[in-house]
Amino acid sequence: MSYADGLLSTGERIAHREKQHWFVFVWGAKLAVGAIILGLVLLFLSQSMAADQRTIVGFAVAALVIGGLAVLGWHILRYLNQEYLLTNRRVLQVAGVLNKTSTDSSLEKINDARLSQSVFGRIFGFGDLDILTAAETGVERFRMIRNPVGFKKAMLDAKHEYERDVAGTGFAPSPPLRAAPISPPIAAPITGGVGDDTVSTDTPGRPAPTALSSDELTRTLSSLADLRDRGAISAEEYERKKADLLSRL
Repeated sequence: MSYADGLLSTGERIAHREKQHWFVFVWGAKLAVGAIILGLVLLFLSQSMAADQRTIVGFAVAALVIGGLAVLGWHILRYLNQEYLLTNRRVLQVAGVLNKTSTDSSLEKINDARLSQSVFGRIFGFGDLDILTAAETGVERFRMIRNPVGFKKAMLDAKHEYERDVAGTGFAPSPPLRAAPISPPIAAPITGGVGDDTVSTDTPGRPAPTALSSDELTRTLSSLADLRDRGAISAEEYERKKADLLSRL
């Protein structure tokens, strides 16, 4: 199990997994490969040198080849440990060999995705994917991701499915706050004329709101908090409605 798999929460599943394009590995390891090639060339040329010269060149060849292989191995590990994951709840980026770094964005906070591909990117299948979110960072960049078009489509499909699942859970927003009770108007006497008999006309007023039980209050406050966390209402609206509800106990 990879490090990224261990970051998944209960019930979370991976819908799409991608890595950086192999161009990233080749470009990063170019100096290491060049050092190895240079060492091999020097080794070949040293065959026609004198013995004392071959010894000096041999040390240089060993340093170039061993150092190049070490750097090349490090770049291989970096490439293998760089992952871009899409789950049914979020997008996740994991990097690092010894020191791990992970960043994620919830699907419900994703506003848009911007894809940038050069001519070579379209030919070889890589590009930069900028994920625009409602978080403080604003933009999360997936640099030189392999198959960026497929990842973007899968992310938008997962977001649509997530929103559909949330709507299908039957979540009901908090009930509207009840209006303050209005006193019924006083009946006005009507003079009947003959005998001065008065007839009262009682106009029914609005019924006074029933008091909330503790269970109803808890459910309503929980619904309000969920709406606030999802950005449907502001923190000020939440506090105002909360105070209004508590005043009706």
